Amino acid sequence: MTEIQAKPVIDKKFWIVEKDGVKLATLRRNEDNRYVMSNESGVEIFNSEKNIIDKFGNDFFVSKVIQESEPESKEVHGFPASTPPHNSMFDVRKKLPLFTKSKASKSLYCAGYYLIKFDKGWVKSFCPKLITIQRYKNSGPFKTELEMKQALSNVTK
Repeated sequence: MTEIQAKPVIDKKFWIVEKDGVKLATLRRNEDNRYVMSNESGVEIFNSEKNIIDKFGNDFFVSKVIQESEPESKEVHGFPASTPPHNSMFDVRKKLPLFTKSKASKSLYCAGYYLIKFDKGWVKSFCPKLITIQRYKNSGPFKTELEMKQALSNVTK
């Protein structure tokens, strides 16, 4: 006999209801401790956990919580990055935290906030390409946007 089971996503609050690994519905517990099961065909409300177990059996609630994936760090050597970094490194001579946006990428980006002087003046930049930093006069890296804005006020005076 195939079993319908509720796999917890948020312990004692939200479940995915499956049969043979195929999602059938979602189940959530309200503030009033009533259970609401929703699927394409509608909504069913249960007044207690016992009512659900009576309908689906003792093994309905799976005890193991589905592990949420750890959010990837968006930091390179203490400086913020625009995406989860790959191939992170630190250029010791230029004192730049560098990374690529994918494992196979050859484009290097500089983590952190920068000020870059183009022909029109100083421009704020977050994680610019290394080639931009090499071509233009710049100031940075800064760990926060506030530090960068303070430096911008100093260079524009």
